[in-house]
Amino acid sequence: MYKIAIAGNIASGKTAVEGFFREKGYDVLDTDKIGHEVLCSHAAEIIKAFEGEDISSGGVIDRQKLGAVVFSSYPARKKLENIVHPIIRKRLEEYFAEHADEKVLLVAIPLLFEAKMEDLFDKIIFVFADDETRLERLMARNNLKKEDAMKRINSQMSQFMKLEESDYVFHNNGTLENLKNQVDDFCRRILEV
Repeated sequence: MYKIAIAGNIASGKTAVEGFFREKGYDVLDTDKIGHEVLCSHAAEIIKAFEGEDISSGGVIDRQKLGAVVFSSYPARKKLENIVHPIIRKRLEEYFAEHADEKVLLVAIPLLFEAKMEDLFDKIIFVFADDETRLERLMARNNLKKEDAMKRINSQMSQFMKLEESDYVFHNNGTLENLKNQVDDFCRRILEV
């Protein structure tokens, strides 16, 4: 089994890369979806941890409100990560065990380095787009003011540190077609050997 992580900072194009791999016939496990499930399944624990903060309504976590809190405060972000990341790690270990007979397993994991889960993977793909491009995409995609978009960008570890720790880099300052060509090339050279 060949376990490959697809990482990248916010608005870099990870979701597009994930989609291109799916178009090629590969399954991609999306840890963002696992994270959203954890917010539901562990809502009581998270709400209790953030007691005094307005992050929920009727026992249900409001992701927008939670995001405003955690992207504005490093301690708040670490508090949430300390609850969510161990659960995601456990789910990944279970997923790998359940799919041990498969040749290639692809996992989209945006916070791979922040969560210190590099050890779970054989190879790491990093999707890179310069900060200005990501800022424009994030503001447009999430309808954010520049200040709020910058908080989200600055909440993550530097892309350049992650580049050094990655095995493959997909550059995404250009067109989606260019990004797709990089995925196609990777599949030809690495996965379809």
